[in-house]
Amino acid sequence: MAPAMGLKRPAAAAAAGAAAQTVTLPAPAVREAVRVAVREAEATAPARVAAPAVARDGVLCLEEVDGRRWSYVVDGPGAAVKAKGRASVGASFRAVPLQSPLPPIEEIMSFIRSYVVPEGFPDSVTPSYVPYMSWRALKHFFGGAMGVFTTRTLLNSVGVSQSRATSGAVAINWILKDGAGRVGKMLFARQGKKFDYDLKQLRFSGDLLMELGAGIELATAAFPQLFLPMACIANVVKNVAAVTSTSTRTPIYKAYAKGENIGDVTAKGESVGNIADLLGTGMSILISKSNPSLVTSFAFLSCGYLLSSYHEVRSVVLNTLNRARFTVAVDSFIKTGHVPSLKEGNSQETIFNPPWRHEPVAIGSRFGEAFQEPASFVAIRPLFEDERYMVTYNPTKDKVYALLKDQAKPDDILKAAFHAHVLLHFINASHANLNARKHMNSNRLYQYNPLNMDFLPHIEESCKIVMSSYGVFKKKARDQGWIMSESLLNPGRARLCGIVPQ
Repeated sequence: MAPAMGLKRPAAAAAAGAAAQTVTLPAPAVREAVRVAVREAEATAPARVAAPAVARDGVLCLEEVDGRRWSYVVDGPGAAVKAKGRASVGASFRAVPLQSPLPPIEEIMSFIRSYVVPEGFPDSVTPSYVPYMSWRALKHFFGGAMGVFTTRTLLNSVGVSQSRATSGAVAINWILKDGAGRVGKMLFARQGKKFDYDLKQLRFSGDLLMELGAGIELATAAFPQLFLPMACIANVVKNVAAVTSTSTRTPIYKAYAKGENIGDVTAKGESVGNIADLLGTGMSILISKSNPSLVTSFAFLSCGYLLSSYHEVRSVVLNTLNRARFTVAVDSFIKTGHVPSLKEGNSQETIFNPPWRHEPVAIGSRFGEAFQEPASFVAIRPLFEDERYMVTYNPTKDKVYALLKDQAKPDDILKAAFHAHVLLHFINASHANLNARKHMNSNRLYQYNPLNMDFLPHIEESCKIVMSSYGVFKKKARDQGWIMSESLLNPGRARLCGIVPQ
C-alpha cells in the first residue's frame, strides 16, 4: 500500500479567510498537489525578467579599448540557434575587430607609448609636459654618454688596466670613494626644505655640480697618483647633485599630473630617462673604441648636458610663488598693473643664482642687519603698528629688509614681501635721481652719507601704496592661476617680539 504523506497547503485565505490546513494524501496525489501549488505560485508571483537573448545577428556586446572597438559574437556549435534569439549551452564567442588592423609600425609605436607616456596622454598631463620630457631625455642621453668616459678614466686611474695595483688596493680605493659620496649625500640632505622653495634653481645648480664632479673624475687621468682624494671629492659632489635631483623630481612631476596619476607620470618619466641613458651609453661605447680626446669629448657632452638641463628646468610651469617668480609678478604689477600668467611668470624666472649675486630684498631678517641706528627704528615703528611686519632700507648694504613679527601668518609674509618690493621701487628711483645730481655736480665736491632716516618719506609713501594696491595684486594673481594661500618665499627665522614702547 502506497504510503500517505501530510501536505500543509494554504487554504483560500484571500477568499474565505480560513487558516492553513494539513491534508493527508496518498503518494501519487502528492506529486499532483505539488504541481498545482507551483502553478498557483507562478500565477500569483510577479513576472520574471527574461534572460537576455542573443541578438539576431549573434552579437553579444561591443567593447572599446584606447579608441579601438570590438564586437563579441556567438561562435561554435550553438551559433546555428541564434535565429531563435538564444544561444544554446556549449556555444562560444569570438572577438571581431570593427576597424582594419593597425600597420606594424603603429603597433610598435603603441607598444613604445605604453612605456614612455602616461595613460590618457595628452589629456592626463599639462601642456608643458612634452617639452619638459624632451629636454629631460636629451639630458639623460648626454649624461649616459658622459658616464662611459668617466668610468673608463676612473678604472684606468685606479690601476685596473695596469699591473702595478693589486686587486685589494683597487677594491679599498673604490669603497672609500663610494663611502665619501654617501657621507656627502647624508650631510647635504639637511638642506631638504630649501628644495621646496627654489626648486628650479637648485635643480640646475645640481646639474652644474654633476658636471663638475665628472670633470674632476676625468682629471684623475692626468694625476693617477691622486686618485683617492680626487675621486672622493668628485663622488661627494656628484652625490650632492643626486640628492638635489631626487628631491626636486616629485614636485615637478606633481605639477604635470592631472588628477591622481602622479605615480603613472613619475614611472613613465623615469622610463624615458632610463631609455635615453641607455642610448647615450651605447653611443658612447661605440665612440670610445676610437679613443677620442677626453677634453674634446667632455666639452661637447658637458655643453649638451647643461644646455638640455637649462631648457628642461625652464620648461617647468609651477603655480606657486617662490622669490624669483614673486619678483617677476610684483615688478610687472608695479610697472604695468598687470600680473603675468603662469607661463609668462615661469618663463621670466631667473634660473641661475650664483652665490655672489646681490639680493636686493631680505625677508625675515634680524634687527641688527636692517637698522643702522635706534632713531630710525623708533621713527618707522608707528607706521607698522597695525601690521605684523616692518619694512626698512639699509643704505650701507643697499638692501631692503622685511622684519616679521612673531604673530606673522603666511599672508603677512606675502604682504611684507610685496611691501619690500614696492619700497625697493622707490629706492631705485631715488638712486636714479641721486646719480643724476652727482653727474650735475661732478665739478664740485659732493658727499652724501645716507642713514635709514633719510628714506623715511619713501617708507611712508610705500605704506600708502601697499594699503591700496595689495588686495588688487592678490586678486589679479589669483585670476592668473597663482596660488596665494601659501607661498615659498623662504623667510628667515628671526621674529620681532616684545617690542618695548618708547
